[in-house]
Amino acid sequence: MIKIDISSKTLHFKQPAGTSRGVYTTHRSYYVTIEKDGVKGVGECSFLPDLSCDAMPWPRYEAVLRKTCELVEQMGGIPYEMLRPYPSILFGLETAFAQVDAHGSTALSDTPFARGEEGIPINGLVWMGSFEEMYARLEEKLQQGFHCVKLKIGAIDFSRELELVRHIREHFSKEQIELRVDANGGFTPENAMERLNKLARYDIHSIEQPVKQHQWKEMAFLCKESPLPIALDEELIGVNLPEQKARLLDTIHPAYIVLKPSLHGGMMGCREWIRLANERGIGSWITSALESNVGLNAIAHFCAEVYGPHITMPQGLGTGMLYSDNIDRPLKIIGDKLWYSKNF
Repeated sequence: MIKIDISSKTLHFKQPAGTSRGVYTTHRSYYVTIEKDGVKGVGECSFLPDLSCDAMPWPRYEAVLRKTCELVEQMGGIPYEMLRPYPSILFGLETAFAQVDAHGSTALSDTPFARGEEGIPINGLVWMGSFEEMYARLEEKLQQGFHCVKLKIGAIDFSRELELVRHIREHFSKEQIELRVDANGGFTPENAMERLNKLARYDIHSIEQPVKQHQWKEMAFLCKESPLPIALDEELIGVNLPEQKARLLDTIHPAYIVLKPSLHGGMMGCREWIRLANERGIGSWITSALESNVGLNAIAHFCAEVYGPHITMPQGLGTGMLYSDNIDRPLKIIGDKLWYSKNF
């Protein structure tokens, strides 16, 4: 017998989070609490407006969520295939059931990470902003001890963003600081190659989504000719069926894919992406998508399970400190690693 309760919460950013699609100051999430045989599990369901494939007006989203939860109560489990178009809902249900399976513990995997024996290396994220804001955030990340820094670019003049990149390389070699950039589709097919060539002078690890999604021919050309490894992110959104995923990877053949469970098919869908990418020699890493610590905790344990033990590639799991009113989970960033420990 399964019973599901639904609640919602609006989270408030400590500082505005700038992206190429605007600036976030709040983030709304729904929480599903599943109770089975006296054991409870909580999962987070939330989309990103103008980005998620299941983004819709909030009243409609809540109606879909409630109808889905009623079906789950009747079935006693998750209707995976039916939920492919709703990755954020699928992810929340997967998370809640994972906690039920863990007898109510927030340690959702049997891994060294879940036992507090290993931390997961993460990148330091520098949000878009003015040159001065991005410079200050960059300095802060370097002082905190991050060895991998990701710059979100596309908000200010490209030459100024290039100055930030140049500043890093004047002080730190690629062995000291791994540098990633995320254009969030901010380049055009006409200027992308010129900008990629300029960035390539500074030993960039990779660039995410240089041009907007749904331009497969242009993206395939860039991936083939770019002096920089290209990672796909937004391009994967809404590509929910295995055969569609295979066709995208075979057509574009990026160097990497960047996976967010709430955007890219839940944990089930991300497993498919990872398997298909591995078969084609394409790398991958996992990032969070502005979830509260409920979602971040689930993503971190999923990451530890699929890539661990002994993860060496930095993941994008540094969003736990974004909110002034986050939900408690035993997560902590120490240096450039995310740790899980009941001792925090």
